[in-house]
Amino acid sequence: MPNTRNYALIPAAGSGSRMGSELPKQYLPLLGKPMLHHTLTVFCNHPQISQVFVVLSPDDSAWDQHDFSDASGKVAVLRCGGATRAETVLNGLEAIHAQVRADDWVLVHDAARPCLTHAMLDVLLAELSDDAIGGLLAVPVADTLKREGADGRVDHTEPRAGLWRAQTPQMFRYELLRRALRATGAQASTDEAQAVESLGHAPRLVMGDGHNLKVTYPEDRVIVELLLNKAERK
Repeated sequence: MPNTRNYALIPAAGSGSRMGSELPKQYLPLLGKPMLHHTLTVFCNHPQISQVFVVLSPDDSAWDQHDFSDASGKVAVLRCGGATRAETVLNGLEAIHAQVRADDWVLVHDAARPCLTHAMLDVLLAELSDDAIGGLLAVPVADTLKREGADGRVDHTEPRAGLWRAQTPQMFRYELLRRALRATGAQASTDEAQAVESLGHAPRLVMGDGHNLKVTYPEDRVIVELLLNKAERK
């Protein structure tokens, strides 16, 4: 569609309890800057992204303690985060209703995936620009999968053929995504694609990159910092 714009929406209202840190993980330092800084920079510096909305918890006090000035040229802060990811994303979508058109693209990306690159974004934007539904970055499952049974023992091995690990960004038209999240409710979907699936649509899988890691546990932070350091040296 002509004149369709691309917006990024970064839900950053979580506490990151699995990191074992009092500081929300999006603010944990990586190479001397908050993790969220690296995430925002990728979108702010990409020429096809019109604006970046970062959705914070209403009581977030950490944002103002950091200097995001060199990564915030396109950033608008929305202090309307909810108790779940889905609620945070929906609240963000509702907050930008007056400035985003129904057919504009919204790219929802985890604040804790700081290794996203312009090359990954280029692939996603190119693959989905004319898609009727939208889709997401993902990678095929490589590991053997075991289904747990009683007493922590293996019940059976799951076939991995056709299974993919969902990543972000997940890219959908504004109005479709808002309608999907409204329909599923704040608790029901673990990602945006699942909400869109619940309306009977089939989001497109776009080949991602194994380096697009999500920081969930302390050891992930070490790996991500190594990847970011390597990227900065290129």
